[in-house]
Parts: sequence; C-alpha cells; structure tokens
Amino acid sequence: MSKLTTLPNSAPFAPEHIAALDQVIGAASVVQRAWLSGFLAGLDAAEGKGEVAIPAAAQADKPKLLILYATESGNSEALAGKTKQDAAKRGFAAKVLDMADATVDQLKNAGTILAIVSTWGDGEPPQRAAPFYRALMGENAPSLEGVKFAVLALGDSSYAQFCETGRLVDERFAALGGSRAADRIELDLDYEAGAKTWLNATLELLAPKDAGSVIHVDFQKPLASASSKTAPFEAEITAQHKLTSDRADSETVHVELALAGSGLKYEPGDALAIVPENDAETVADVLRAVGLDGDAALTDALTSRYDINTLTAKQMKDYAVITGDTGLAALADDAGKRTGFMAGRQMIDLLEQFPHRLEAEKFTALLRPLAPRYYSIASSQKLVGDEAHLTIARLAYESAGRARKGVASTMVTDHRKMGGSLNVFVRPNPHFHLPKDDAAPIVMIGAGTGVAPYRGFLQEREATGAKGESWLVFGHRHFLYDFLYQLEIQEWLASGVLSQLDLASSRDQPEKRYVQHVLWEQRDRLRGQIANGATLYLCGDAKHMAHDVDKTLMRILSEGKDEKEGQVELDALITAGRYKKDVY
Repeated sequence: MSKLTTLPNSAPFAPEHIAALDQVIGAASVVQRAWLSGFLAGLDAAEGKGEVAIPAAAQADKPKLLILYATESGNSEALAGKTKQDAAKRGFAAKVLDMADATVDQLKNAGTILAIVSTWGDGEPPQRAAPFYRALMGENAPSLEGVKFAVLALGDSSYAQFCETGRLVDERFAALGGSRAADRIELDLDYEAGAKTWLNATLELLAPKDAGSVIHVDFQKPLASASSKTAPFEAEITAQHKLTSDRADSETVHVELALAGSGLKYEPGDALAIVPENDAETVADVLRAVGLDGDAALTDALTSRYDINTLTAKQMKDYAVITGDTGLAALADDAGKRTGFMAGRQMIDLLEQFPHRLEAEKFTALLRPLAPRYYSIASSQKLVGDEAHLTIARLAYESAGRARKGVASTMVTDHRKMGGSLNVFVRPNPHFHLPKDDAAPIVMIGAGTGVAPYRGFLQEREATGAKGESWLVFGHRHFLYDFLYQLEIQEWLASGVLSQLDLASSRDQPEKRYVQHVLWEQRDRLRGQIANGATLYLCGDAKHMAHDVDKTLMRILSEGKDEKEGQVELDALITAGRYKKDVY
C-alpha cells in the first residue's frame, strides 16, 4: 500500500491536502483507483484537456452494456449518448452503436442491449438503419440466448403504425432467445420526460449490485448558451419573395433570416427549426367548440404551446373517456371505422362532431405539444455569412369538406413579412452532409422544396472551389411555373459548379414524368458515377417519391443480375454513407 506522503516536495499539493488524499487513495483497491483515474480523465475531457484511458483490467470487471440506436432526426442518437454517460457512472462498460454501423453478429456477445429505436414515417425504420433492420428480421439472424435487452421506442402518434419499428425490434429480440429485462416503452413527440424516467429506472434495474460504491458525480460542465428548442433565437426576416409563378398549383417562398449575434452555425444539409404558432382563426374555432372562448390564458396557450390540428387514435379514445360519450367510444374502439373517420380530419372535426363542454385542464390534457417545424437550410454560411435561407411551400388544401392550412408554412407566408421575425434554432443533420473529399462526385435527387439543401450544397462548392462532378436531378410540376431557383441553377451550370442538370416536369406532357424516370433513362451514367465513388442524395416527399426512387435504384443496380442484388448493392451504399436521404 503506497503512501502519498512520500511524494517529492515538488508535488502540487499542500501537506494537509496530501494527508487528506492519502486517507482515500492510500487504502484504495486497484478497481477503485482505476475508477478514480477515469473520473479524473472525465474532468480533463470536460475542460478540454484530452482523455486518459481507463485501464483495461478495470474495464474487464464491469458488466457490458450495448446502447444500440436507430435514428432519423437525431433524437435517439442524443438519448444514446446521454445514456452512455449515466451507465458509466453506474458501473457499466457501456458502448454506443448506431444501427447504421452495426452488424447483427455484434449482438451475440453484447451482454445487455439497451435499444433506443425511432420509427420513421408510417412504420418504417430510419433509412440508415434499414440494412441492419432487414438483417435482424432475416432468417440468418443470430441467437440471442443469454443476452438481456430492453427497448425504448420513439414515434409520432399521428401515424397509424406508431412506434412500429421499436415494437418489432423488441419482439424480434425475444424471438431470437433474448431475455426482456424491462418492458418496452413507446413515446410520442414529447418524449423527453418519459425517456428520462424510463432510462433511469432501467439502468438502476440492470446496474451491478455492488455499484453502490460508485460515486454519482456529473463532471460535465454546462455548455455555453446556444439557441435550442427551449431557448430559440429571434431571427429577423431580411428578405422574402415568391419562387413560383402566380399560375403555379402551389406557392413556394424564399426566406432569408439574419443570425448575427446568435452564435448559430450550420453545415449545408442541416435543418433550421421554426417554433410555430397556431393560426388565430383555428384557435378561436377550437375554443368555441369546447365552450372556452373568451379564456385569454388558454388562447395564449393554444396559440403557442399545443398542437390543435393533429388528430390521433389515442385522442379519440381519451376524449370518449373524459366525456362519457358512448357513441364516440364505439367509433374509437373500431379500428376500421376510426381510421376512416380520421382520414383527412383534424382535432376541430372531432370536437364539432362530438360536441362537449370541457374544463381547460381536461382539454389541454388531450393535446400534444406544438412541435417545431424543420426546414432544410438552403444556403452555405461560407457564402452568406450570418444568414440562413429557407425554401417554404405554403400548405393549403381541402379535406372532409373543410379548408386546411399548414401551421408553420402559412404562419410564414401569411403572417410574417420582411422586417418581422421567427424563433429558430439549428438541428444538425450530419448524415446528410457533403463528402469530406470535395473532389468526389455527388448526385442530388429531389423534387419540389427538396431542392433546398442542394442550393446550400452548390453555394458551398462555389465558395470552396470544389472540383468533383455534381449532378442535379430535379422534379416539379411545370417548367415555366415551378423551376425553383432557376436563374441560380442555370448560372451554376454555366460556370461549372454544377456539372449536369436533368429536369422532370411531371405535368408538361400527357404522361407524368418524375425523377425516377430520369434516373432510369440515365442509368448507365448513374452506374458510372457510383463506380467513380459518387455519393447519392435524396430529398423530398417520403411517401411516394422516396419509395419510387429506391425501387428504381434497385432496378438499375440489379440490371442484368439477380433482382436481389439491387437491394444488396443499395444497402452497401447506405452502409458506406454513399446514399443519404432527407425525406419528409
């Protein structure tokens, strides 16, 4: 047992401090000293002094925990990172692994798996996690006998297949022989509080029984203040103009925001979140429907805090319970009739067709939080400085006999003009960035406002003088009315910043022509670009365009081969980070 009192006179501690340290460290075991070494390394890392590795012997004494995540927007990834910190302080040898970088064989010896899984769209896995997901569901997936697991599922209850991917992963782990250590939890858009509670309880349940000797100290220093979901930046609108003709079927606007003084930084491919407000007319209609018009405090709350548009199955069931409406209960419990009623309808339809007076607290308990709206940034800070540009399509349509409006898009186009402001923050999207090698070719595929991030890409390549080939395949309805950023794109084509441009104007000829048709026509060139190391990007509509493009790419990659080869080659591109999607 060594004594710190034998330290040389040059030791950076006063004698009384050495004596105090000696009482703790002098009698400490090897494992305790290793833990302390890691703790001090954490302090240094938090202060920017680098990291010191914890000795392997100490790591070997800790139970393994694999924190596996599947993410589309970054929420699961952020939870996984925080969970790793908490798990390490509870005595685990914790490892974080993105499904996009994982193989199913890595699950066999994981010890314990804590999976944080997002569902994308209507029941699909996140795009980058899709190859792993298919392998997990396949017949060659390994046995998980002896492996414990717990699943946290994230989703959006406005979709019928709420948390479907997380549910199926949980069931598959069990079917492969794994032991469920905690019941699966399914969380909606307001997931933060529920996730924190469940993760704390699950880690406590799984923690080593002797972990009580671990000192629970959070050595992370608070980050410098930055705009976020809870503290957005008020950005002035410095420019706003229409991009589409008055004869176009829909209106799309270009918006420029001043970020000076915000400290906000972004890369092309990132998103800017707008904190929206509900339309005043919609708020008034909802308040009248529940007999609460005239309540000023509730009016403010419904304007800025609650989603009063989306209608979910859970809301129908909860509304039936709190009102005692047996007719609504029968409708809500019949999946087929419920789905038929919900199609094209919103909260106001439910309230008007099943009218009941409600107390404010009971009504707001039905509602989901008003979520930020995310828009691909259509600029490069290298070119525009402390600005961010957005491409916003005004959403207006009719369904179930009522005119409908998009929350954020109509707020911007109808109620915010130049000189006004928007509350914003940046959401990084690192899996949709340009290649690090600016000599590598890129293929940009998109329709409608899906051109927005590509404007940022091309501005970036103009600013950096990138030499790699760039090919844009862009689709919209009419060449004359909907060719967004036409002059800029044609200038980039003339200057060589853009190497090739192919357009798909779907309504300019008798047979509709979409971006997937262009890809098929240009399949030889596309295969050549892929062979030369090109990265493919896809941005725009998830429900139709993305599926059709995927099918076309698989068809192109499998031409002259077995059809299954197309999926294998496309999965290989996804895994290599050479097929990136930002779809919505």
